[in-house]
Amino acid sequence: MADVKKLLIYRMGSLGDTVVALPVFHMLTREFADAERRVLTNKPVNSDAAAIQAVLGDGGFVDGYFSYPHGTRDLGALNDLRKSIRDWGPDLAIFLNEPRGNLVQFRDIVFLKLCGVHNIIGVPATAKLSKYFSLQEHGLWEAEASRLARCVADVGKVDLDDPKSWSLNFTPAEEQQAQAVLAGWKGRDRFIAFSIGAKIDFKSWGDNRWAELLAKISSAHPELGLVFLGGPNDGERSNQAANGWTGPTLDLCGKLTPRESALVMRDADVFMGHDSGPMHLAASVGTPSVCVFSTHAKPGIWFPCGLQHRILYPGLQWSGGETLAMRNTTGETNITLIPNDDVEEAFNSLLK
Repeated sequence: MADVKKLLIYRMGSLGDTVVALPVFHMLTREFADAERRVLTNKPVNSDAAAIQAVLGDGGFVDGYFSYPHGTRDLGALNDLRKSIRDWGPDLAIFLNEPRGNLVQFRDIVFLKLCGVHNIIGVPATAKLSKYFSLQEHGLWEAEASRLARCVADVGKVDLDDPKSWSLNFTPAEEQQAQAVLAGWKGRDRFIAFSIGAKIDFKSWGDNRWAELLAKISSAHPELGLVFLGGPNDGERSNQAANGWTGPTLDLCGKLTPRESALVMRDADVFMGHDSGPMHLAASVGTPSVCVFSTHAKPGIWFPCGLQHRILYPGLQWSGGETLAMRNTTGETNITLIPNDDVEEAFNSLLK
């Protein structure tokens, strides 16, 4: 597609949504290296949610952004956005969103057409592209990253198994900043990264459960440090949950960019947290994770990339490692019924 001089990438969402799309962004950067690439995206409603700009940063993925308030019905603002995109004049649009129903999808396509984009690739308009495959032999479902890759298969190959496909392309300045915040901290040599944040309440395992678990871990491993990561509103909750932690702690909630947070997590022995953006960041830098999931989505769709993690999903257990195996253990569907001992066991298996 050498004739494409200006590429518009339509991707909504925040931190986790951006990370799972990284392999596609790498492919688009490679296939459209000579094109000017801009992203059309929404501004997150939640103040703790990172916009896509904060995740892609200066990694060389795109050259600019068109942003709009999430869920806006302001016709004037939408018309201004349409004019801005039309004046820029994209030759091609890549549609990189989750399936949201035919009506919403039709509305999005009409808007892109009004912006002057006549060639659109990646729209999940068929059942094959809008549905997730059931991986019956494992009891899992296809990951969102895999579905996105199928949607753009005609553009280029997306290799989900290559660690380079998940790279955020950190800059030297980001590397230096991450090292600076850890320098001099007593827990620097061996620590756990912890994020208590969950954008939706039913994705939360419960602060009291985390407090009990962290106290047990600290008692068994008093030498371990603990770093809190997340948004500005997560610091107080994290400190309260870690009240029984006896080793060194470091509160970095709201103090780093998502990319700098990923670099801190890269140095951690283990990441612990919910189904969240920080979980996906940790996976992108190869850090093994203990992840507590709700049944908000089918098992597998939003699991972190890689086989080094321990996933706790209500009613199911995932072994991780080379062999995937999910089996019904309790039949429960509530995240708060995941036993504390199971999460502790998962952590200990990774720390070893």
